[in-house]
Amino acid sequence: MAEGYLSRRVRELAPSATQAMNMRAKKLEAEGKNVISFSVGEPDFKTPKHICDAAKKAIDDGWHAYTPNGGVPELKQAIARALSRDTGVEYAPDQVVASTGAKFSIYLALLALLDEGDEAIIPAPYWVSYPEMVQLCGGKPVVVASREEDAFALSPDALAAAVGDRTKVLILNSPSNPTGQIYQPEVIEAIGRVMERRGLWCISDEIYNHLIFGGGKHKSITTVSDYCREHTVIVNGCSKTYAMTGWRMGWIGAPKAMAKAIDDLQSQTTSNPTSITQAAATAALDGPQDCVREMVAEFEKRRVIIHGLLNDIDGLSCSMPSGAFYVLPNVSDLLGRTIAGVKVATPNDLCGLLLDKARIACVPGGPFGAPEHIRMSYATSAANIEEGCRRFKNLIEKGDGA
Repeated sequence: MAEGYLSRRVRELAPSATQAMNMRAKKLEAEGKNVISFSVGEPDFKTPKHICDAAKKAIDDGWHAYTPNGGVPELKQAIARALSRDTGVEYAPDQVVASTGAKFSIYLALLALLDEGDEAIIPAPYWVSYPEMVQLCGGKPVVVASREEDAFALSPDALAAAVGDRTKVLILNSPSNPTGQIYQPEVIEAIGRVMERRGLWCISDEIYNHLIFGGGKHKSITTVSDYCREHTVIVNGCSKTYAMTGWRMGWIGAPKAMAKAIDDLQSQTTSNPTSITQAAATAALDGPQDCVREMVAEFEKRRVIIHGLLNDIDGLSCSMPSGAFYVLPNVSDLLGRTIAGVKVATPNDLCGLLLDKARIACVPGGPFGAPEHIRMSYATSAANIEEGCRRFKNLIEKGDGA
């Protein structure tokens, strides 16, 4: 083929750092190596039985055909109830669009909002896909740094200073991937006031809103004011809360006109999400929630374990996460060292060394906008966390990982 046949958007697209590390780990596992993965944000629990039973029943009942584009009425009603319950703001079914995963829901929201050259503000650290999706939509990502001492929360003053003539969207993620932190209510209030003063829209990624620890509370920016409610697209889904990553079910809640626009976009891309998954998601949202509470309790135990073990490693510091299932250790004191005969100049070098020598998979922080950190997911067993951190400590302090 002639060179340059690929579009500019594909040529400029950065692959997912998380998936790249996961593939390296899988390759080693296929070779018979014992690898402990802290790379992928995927609950290590089975999808609860009542959800699976609903999917099986849907198959037996013949739910095999196309459905309405944005979801069947039962699912949209269940999502509207969940959004109203979670935020305290009333949502109706015509403000809901169900899609094939929260990731696609975010992409559709960006497509609906951004024209060529429009800017989207992304607080750093950020999920690796946000800047890439903005660019795929023709927009320009404007990254605004946050401080670790502020629990990685975007400063309202920094947000205001970053707004320009072409700024249209703020992407907000609380609880956060990769930091594991939540935005405190007073910070959400202040950000909402800036949003209103400067005429911004917000895409509020709330996919981890049920995974909050230590008595913390989730506050949605939709609760700040009428303006914020009328200019926010909430994104959520089943993947993290119900251990349904492979089922691919996400949704948006938005003002009615915006929801219709997103529904129209979906009609020309994927059409409806999978019919069987819609039945499962309805059961997840309307069924018993004990399964969620049990998962959250287990994640809360694991965050305490991994936080303590990482802070016991020479050269690491790690803040206590308050939500999701990630930690973002600061590894700046390790950079420049020679470890196990290898000069570690960057977090990429460190992650490569950890995989090669200690057989643990972590993700460098650079692609998340955190160049002095690495990201680790504790969505794995307590035994794996303890063994993985033991290997980490041995490699750093003795040069002998596994």
